[in-house]
Amino acid sequence: MALSPRARRLRSVAVTAVAAASLLALSACSQSSTSPASTSGGQATQPTASAPLPAPFDGDPVKVALVRQSGAGDYFEAWGAGAQAQAKAANIELTVTDARNDNAKQASDLEQAIASKPAAIIIDHGQTDTLQPLVTEAVAAGIPVVVYDLALTDTKGVISTSQSDESMASGVLDQLVKDVGDGAKVGYVSATGYAALDRRAVVWDQYVKDHDLDVVFSTGKVTESTATDNIPLVDAALKQNPDVQAIFAPYDEITKGTVQAVIQNNLQSKVKVYGIDISNADIEVLTQDGSPWVATSATDPAAVGAGVVRSLALSLAGQLDETEVTFPAITVTQQFLLDNSITNVQQLREQEPTLLLDDTVTADWLPAVSG
Repeated sequence: MALSPRARRLRSVAVTAVAAASLLALSACSQSSTSPASTSGGQATQPTASAPLPAPFDGDPVKVALVRQSGAGDYFEAWGAGAQAQAKAANIELTVTDARNDNAKQASDLEQAIASKPAAIIIDHGQTDTLQPLVTEAVAAGIPVVVYDLALTDTKGVISTSQSDESMASGVLDQLVKDVGDGAKVGYVSATGYAALDRRAVVWDQYVKDHDLDVVFSTGKVTESTATDNIPLVDAALKQNPDVQAIFAPYDEITKGTVQAVIQNNLQSKVKVYGIDISNADIEVLTQDGSPWVATSATDPAAVGAGVVRSLALSLAGQLDETEVTFPAITVTQQFLLDNSITNVQQLREQEPTLLLDDTVTADWLPAVSG
């Protein structure tokens, strides 16, 4: 089926976003101890602390290992930039390894981190069965551990941090139901075995039940090239179910692949796409004329990466009482972005300053820094 000029333009934007994600995946380093450039929009900022750094941050830099399992896309780049910016402000020397969807490598990275005896370890994403034994080993060795979006079977001695996946999913699904109504034909594109996606799936299942949604297809996977690899899956599902009214794709790389599949089937005027997460590339796709991506629910990834580091810093300083830290999210509609002429995350922060998390796990000596 021939695409209209507007559809061709929209498809070009989606293809560009997918290609950019692939380039980021190829260019990411496996190990880094320097601060990456922010991809959230704007430069790293460092508010002035109103009190001196307490021990152990008032002497030599505190050595912390960040063991990551990131994926393609500028969301993960921004998260890392925020973590690095906050670490610098707190006198933390952050050594970063990134397994890039290789579970065995992440386990090896964590083993090496434990052997290096850092002051603490941060673990960003990962698989429970791969990492739980090593997390237990680190705790037994007296190394403080903070995890982000990692589901553990034993959290003794661990500080767990995450986005509020339940509120993220419910916020965007409220919009879906508002737009298409109870009983609508819907599709679901996601994957299992990932803490955040599994938590979002629980909310999805409840909304399907509560609103009698007719799920005509479920597909999806997470890979090193998530956006690209989901296009043929969703394309096949759409060819079998062209009457679907809405698709929930609760991870922005999956969302972008879903958008591309909708466009290449020339269904963008009939199918609405609902995602989770936000980035500059996401906003470009959301705001393109005729885009089927109509709403997303998100935190600012740079602010969250910084918040995870602050959680660790407060814990090491003896100033964190809780063992679970959750970062609140907001729901952002395509119409809101268009009405406010928002083209990047920095502009979104200005319109929605709660994204900065500047009142979440902070102290007079540790103000929030965003990458």
